[in-house]
Amino acid sequence: MFAVLIDQFWSLTIAGIALGFIYVLISLGYTMVYGVLRMINFANSEIFMWGTFGTVITSRDIFHYTQTSEPATGGKLALVLVSSLLMSMLVAGLTAIFVEFVAYRRLRMKGTNRLATLISAIGISIALQEVMRLLTDSRPVGSPRVLEKIILTEIWGANIRLDTVITIIAAAAIFFVLERFIKLSRMGKAIRAVSMNEDAAKLMGVNLNRVITTTFLVGGLATGAAGFFYITVFEYTKFNIGFTMGMAAFTAAVLGGIGNIRGAFYGGLSLGLLEVYASAVLGTQWKAVTVFIVLVLVLLFKPNGLFGEAVQTTRA
Repeated sequence: MFAVLIDQFWSLTIAGIALGFIYVLISLGYTMVYGVLRMINFANSEIFMWGTFGTVITSRDIFHYTQTSEPATGGKLALVLVSSLLMSMLVAGLTAIFVEFVAYRRLRMKGTNRLATLISAIGISIALQEVMRLLTDSRPVGSPRVLEKIILTEIWGANIRLDTVITIIAAAAIFFVLERFIKLSRMGKAIRAVSMNEDAAKLMGVNLNRVITTTFLVGGLATGAAGFFYITVFEYTKFNIGFTMGMAAFTAAVLGGIGNIRGAFYGGLSLGLLEVYASAVLGTQWKAVTVFIVLVLVLLFKPNGLFGEAVQTTRA
């Protein structure tokens, strides 16, 4: 039962870390919004899905790569990858802003309760998914293999592939930049101020609407980057791909402590490794089950997560 896990432990570990970093970036979309509004952005899963299509459209329709094209090399490869990453982040970021305007802002300005906002978020999530379903005729969409998945080296019997290395290094860099932005920038300090005490932040002159829109934008950019890395590794997307990945990323956010950026990092990596290990031991059909089991266990025994839920002193 554990033979596969033991024999391929390091290969599975590298794959789990790469998957974990994708979860980290998606979970930031949940964590950022919850940290400011104390509401779950249920449309974040569809923001991720739209980000994956941003990558596919860039490589397929802008650079005209197909399933049978030769992989890009050199400067052309760097151009396509960077353009795909930026497009995915742009699409997801704009979608996140759209979600904030449509599903959150008007209800928040009217002072409606959280249940109404929750229903609104679920509604916009379904709408985004259905629009993509109609655009793709409910069919899965494959991405051209722009990047040749060559093996760079071997460590402890594990083959280290180029796409995995790019995902781990680039995702870690994006997370580091985002964390520095939140901690050191003027807008980041405003976001933290609103998260700690909304009323006091408004009294100090913080523009609440700008902070909330920026929060959605930053979370969307991180989620869009996750969409790019997902396509780079798995080369496949579908209109409902956001449900599975979004639920896993939400579990990672809860595991680390919803609203806690550091918790999202460790929660995402932990869940990515756990999923890969569980798939090796129990079979890939148990992958989604593992996510739900972890979510239930965390809610039962550690509802505030490993690093604790971000706490806000007062709300308007």
